[in-house]
This record gives sequence, C-alpha cells and structure tokens, in this order.
Amino acid sequence: MALHLAIFGRQGAGKGTQSQRIVDAYGVVHVSTGDMLRAAIAAGTQLGLAAQKIMDAGGLVDDNTMIGIVSDRLAESDIVDRGVLLDGFPRTPAQADELVRILGERSIDAAVNLEVSVEEVTARMLERGRDDDTEAAIAKRLGLYESQTRPLLDWFDERGLLRQVDGLGGEDDVFARVKTALDACIAGVEVGEGDNGE
Repeated sequence: MALHLAIFGRQGAGKGTQSQRIVDAYGVVHVSTGDMLRAAIAAGTQLGLAAQKIMDAGGLVDDNTMIGIVSDRLAESDIVDRGVLLDGFPRTPAQADELVRILGERSIDAAVNLEVSVEEVTARMLERGRDDDTEAAIAKRLGLYESQTRPLLDWFDERGLLRQVDGLGGEDDVFARVKTALDACIAGVEVGEGDNGE
C-alpha cells in the first residue's frame, strides 16, 4: 500500500537529510513545496502560470493556488503507485483539511516533527555562513515557523498522526528514531513518551 507521510521541523533541523533516508527506506516520492511550484511552472499549467505571476510580483502563493498545484501533483502516477513524503505542505490547518479532502481514503498515514531547539538550529544556520543567514533574519524565519506551524502540528497531534522525534545526534541515530516513530504510527501503535529510540 502506498504511504502518505509528512515531515516537519525548523529550518536547520536536518529535514533534507532525513527526507532522503525516508524516501530510501519507504520507497515514497519526496515532494517539497518548492519542487511542486517549479514543476507546475515548468509544465506551463494554468495553476503554475498563476503561481509564477504571484511570485514575480514578490507575493506568497495563496492557499487555493497551492492546494490546486498539490492536488495535481498527488494525482500523478508515481505518487499514486509509490506514495509521498510531503515537505513544506501543508503549512496551515486549512491546507491540512484540504489535503484530507484531496486524498480521501488515502489520507495521511503519519507525520514526523524533527525537534531541534531554536538555539541549536540558529547555531547550525550561522555556521553555514550564507549571506541571508544573519541572526535577525534567522530569528524572523524561526518566529514565522513557530506562529504558522505550531497550530498545524497540533492538528496532526489531535488526530494521532504526529510523532515528535529528537533531531539531535548523528544522522544514523536520528534516522533510527524517525523510522521507529513512523513504523509505530503506520502500524497504529502508540509510542509512549520517551520511547524515541534513545
């Protein structure tokens, strides 16, 4: 059965690395919001053209356009056959509600949140040395994540789909925790607090 998974975490929490490992372990297609937008724009779809117009004007793509692009992408054969790991979508409880409507019976099986402290991710991003990674810019991005994503994590948690995973440590250690958490959620087994593979 094709799995439908989602991954969350603050910027700098290691989502990219863990997403690739999830793809390798479960055979799902990794789809990020950015990938979906670029694919829709490249394909010249009506929604892609609408998104490009918004982005060219410096705006953020609205819920309806984003949901339309996601809906189109989820209907493609590779995802229907293999399942999906969503990265960057949904971003709001309203988008999560729409995702359930789109997937219907094939709704989300599990979501994992890589829990890494604000202090740690800030240090990681400062170490990268990118021009836009100033302390003020990082604090602003992390603040936005907190205000926008916290209600979404609650949405998944209320439905028994969210697993919090300690994102500190080596890549292998973190993935061992991620896999334990996802397997338990997929199997419908409740993982007790503290039972995160440590």
